Amino acid sequence: MSPQDSAAVSLPDKKVDGGWNRVHPASPFVRGWVALAAVGFFFGRDAFERMLQGRDFLDPNLNGRVPWLLAGGAVVLLLTVGGFILSWYFTRYQVAEGYVRVNTGFLFKQQRQARLDRVQAIDIVQPLLARIFGLAELKFEVADAGESAVRLAYLPLDQAKQLRATILARAAGVVSGPEATEEVPEAPEHVVLSVPPGRLIGSLLLSEQTIGILVGAAVVVAVSVFTQNQTLFLALIPGILGIGAAYWTSFNKGYNFTAAISPDGIRLRYGLLDTQAQTLPPGRIQALMVTQPPLWRIFGWYRMHVNVAGYGVSASTEGAARTMLLPVGLKPDVMRMMSLVLPDPGVEDPERVFTAGLEGLAPVGSSNPAPDEQVPDVQTDGFTTTPRRARLLAPLGWRRNGFRATRTALLIRSGRWWRALVMVPHQRTQSMALHQGPWARRFGVADLVLHTTAGPVSPRVFQAGVSQAVELFDQQAARAREARKRQTSEQWLAQVAPQAPEVAAAAELGKPAELGKPVQPEQHQTSTHQEDRHDG
Repeated sequence: MSPQDSAAVSLPDKKVDGGWNRVHPASPFVRGWVALAAVGFFFGRDAFERMLQGRDFLDPNLNGRVPWLLAGGAVVLLLTVGGFILSWYFTRYQVAEGYVRVNTGFLFKQQRQARLDRVQAIDIVQPLLARIFGLAELKFEVADAGESAVRLAYLPLDQAKQLRATILARAAGVVSGPEATEEVPEAPEHVVLSVPPGRLIGSLLLSEQTIGILVGAAVVVAVSVFTQNQTLFLALIPGILGIGAAYWTSFNKGYNFTAAISPDGIRLRYGLLDTQAQTLPPGRIQALMVTQPPLWRIFGWYRMHVNVAGYGVSASTEGAARTMLLPVGLKPDVMRMMSLVLPDPGVEDPERVFTAGLEGLAPVGSSNPAPDEQVPDVQTDGFTTTPRRARLLAPLGWRRNGFRATRTALLIRSGRWWRALVMVPHQRTQSMALHQGPWARRFGVADLVLHTTAGPVSPRVFQAGVSQAVELFDQQAARAREARKRQTSEQWLAQVAPQAPEVAAAAELGKPAELGKPVQPEQHQTSTHQEDRHDG
C-alpha cells in the first residue's frame, strides 16, 4: 500500500468515532435467528400442540404458574434481543492505513485485522435469511490463513460489492496515488461459462459417491440374503438420510454455477438457497487439478479444483465448494478455465498437450527406463512416463503416470480409471522433495512431491525413473526461481483480453480505467511470504 492509502476509505455507512463503521442493524438477528427460534420452540411447543389437537391453548393444570412462565419467557426473550443489540453496537469495522479491521464483543473484546496487500481473495456470501433482508457477508482471505481471517457480517449487498471492489483494487496495486482514498466502481465482467442444472444432477448421480453407495447396498443385500436377517435394512435408514443430505448439499452448492472474467480476477457464483460470489485473482491460484471419474467418461465430463493462497484445507462442504473452479464441465469448458488460470501455456499447441494430459497413454512399447532408452516425445505427447520395469508397482496406471514441463508450468498426469491432470505454474513451486520407498528403490523409481499452499491439490510425480526425477528436481528449482523474477500476475487481463474484448475495453474507459492502467514494478510485488521459501 502506498502512503496515500493511510486515510480511511470513504463508505456510505453511518460513521462512529475514529472512522469506524457499523454493520447493518439486522446483522445480529440474521446470525442469531436460531437462538430466537429455540426460545420460541421451548416456550411455545406445548401450546402449539394443544391448539392443533383442539384443546385449550393453555394447560389448566398450570393454574397460577402461567404468569410466571410468561414472565420467564419474556425475560429470556428480552435478554436474547438485548444481547443482539449489544452485539451490533460493539461490532465495528474500518478500512484504513492498509488494513481492514473488525472489532467485536462487549464483554470479551476481540479485534481481527488483515493487511490489504496480503488479501488473497474476497468472497460475498448470502445465506437464505440474509438474502431476504438484502444483506451479504464479506470473507477476507489472507496468506497462511487456514480459515477466513476476517468475516464482516452483514452489510447491504450493494455496499458489500463496493467494498470488495475497493479492497481488491488496493490489494492488487491497480489503484494508487492521491486518488487511492476514493471509491472504486465494481469492475465489468464477461461470463465465460455456466453449468446447466441437468448436467449437475447427472454428475451427482454418476459420481464416485454413487459408486460407493451401490457397492455398499449390494453388500448389505447379499449379507441380508445369506444370513436371512432382514433387520440389516433398518441400519440403512440413517445412511440413506445422510446420503440424501449430502446429495442435496452438493446440488445446493453447485446450482447456478457461473464463471466470469473481470479486471480484478475470476468471478465464481453458485448456490440455490445460500449464494456465494468469489473473486479469485489468477495470480493467487497456486495449483490446479482436473479429474474425471470413470462414469463421467461416458459424457466427457470433468471437474476442476484449485489451491488458493489463504483458503487452506477444510473438510466441510463449504470449504470444498470454495476450492471448486468447475463442478462439472465439458472439455471446452476445461480448456477455457485453464486459459484463464494460465493465459500463457508455454507451448505452441496447448490443446494437444492438455488433451494428452487429460486422456493420453504412453504406447505399450514405451519404457523410459534410462536416458539412452527414451522414447521420442512425439510418441508420448511430450510426457515422460513411468519406466516399463516398474509396471508391477502400478499395473493399470504406469502408462498414464507422467510429467511434462512447459515454459510456464509443470503438468502432472496420473490415474488410469480416475484420471487426473495437475498443473503447477513454475513461480508457485515453493519447495520440493524426492520420496523413494524400499519397493521404489528395488525398481529404480522415485516420486517427486511439489509443495504449494494447502488445498485439495497435492502435486506429485508418481514413479519416475530416478535419473529423470533428479533431473526434474534440479530443473524445476531453476524454473521456479526464474519465473518468480519475471512474474506479473496482476496484469492477467491483458493476456486474456482476446477472450473478453468488451471487458478489456471497459477497463480502459472512464473511472474503471485505473483497473487496467500499468503500475510501477514495485507495486506489483504482492507475492506472499509463502513464495519466498526454499526451492528444494
